[in-house]
Amino acid sequence: KETRMHSSESERQLGEITLLRTMANERYDGMLLGLAQSLEGGVEELLDVFFDFLGRKTDFYTGAMDGAAEKMVLKKFREHRGIAKKKVDAARKRQEEEDRKRAPPPPKDEPKIVEVEDDEEMVTDVPKEAPKEEAAAAAPAKAKAPAVVGLSKTGEPLSQPCEADEDDKEAEGKLMPNRGNGCTLENYSWTQTLEDIELRVPLPGAPPARYKGSDCIVDIGIKTLKVGLKGQPMIIDGDLPKRCLPDEGTWVLSDGREIVIQLEKVNKMEWWPHIVTSDQEMNTRKVQPENSKLGDLDGETRGMVEKMMYDQRQKEAGLPTSDEQNKFAMLEKFKKAHPEMDFSNAKIS
Repeated sequence: KETRMHSSESERQLGEITLLRTMANERYDGMLLGLAQSLEGGVEELLDVFFDFLGRKTDFYTGAMDGAAEKMVLKKFREHRGIAKKKVDAARKRQEEEDRKRAPPPPKDEPKIVEVEDDEEMVTDVPKEAPKEEAAAAAPAKAKAPAVVGLSKTGEPLSQPCEADEDDKEAEGKLMPNRGNGCTLENYSWTQTLEDIELRVPLPGAPPARYKGSDCIVDIGIKTLKVGLKGQPMIIDGDLPKRCLPDEGTWVLSDGREIVIQLEKVNKMEWWPHIVTSDQEMNTRKVQPENSKLGDLDGETRGMVEKMMYDQRQKEAGLPTSDEQNKFAMLEKFKKAHPEMDFSNAKIS
């Protein structure tokens, strides 16, 4: 028991150290992202520039024993690969738990046919014909029956369009978010937090077909995404609505049948309306962040996130944001203090 407690405490401390180190490294994201954007060769060219810098400006290759530099590079590669895999595994477990909760209940027992002997009396309940008044009253209710909801390739209900709302004209035609604040489409589904996106893409023919990682194409750009199988039409191929961090993006082939992709947002203060701009938009005003996630934030960060969410709803409704409301309030206060001044042409910027 003591051994298990010691192991749990060690894992907790390791997690805290990893989190602190990640937060410290985020200071360089802007600089490195700018460098990556300026290179046409992507990650490979970025690595080439970095290793060339080490060779020209440091004794990285020659200052230690033979093989020390290579061991250091492999050590750091494996370390960060392990962190990325744990992140993807945790996201997959969350999704599996959500899928389990959303799974439809097992079908009820079907009525059984009982054989009746010739000498037994068979009684059949014949419903009486309903009065015409009752039939007429039932007709409208039947007409209002909900439409059959389509299913995605994973068996999940597809995201449905928002209902018409006089207070929100722009919502018409947009999709309702799923439980993960994303959308469930025919060929793939996605969920999001303010920080990242999780995308699940079932592969054609699976099951029973199983694929290898070498069969897949996953190309993550700053504002582009391409997902599919070699030799087949791409399942996703388009422009992202917002920017992501390509080097932080990861993907894994789950059970040989589904590609699970993790995208990290550049702007961690906004919700994405879709994965690629060619898809139907989701109504971001209907997004409902989990209270537990907000509760995990410190007071200052939580206040900032709640303010951002309020301002986003105000903008989409054509109403002033909290900053604009404060400016209006200050102007009104100034007007009352200086009634002799003319503010008819005053503009707030």
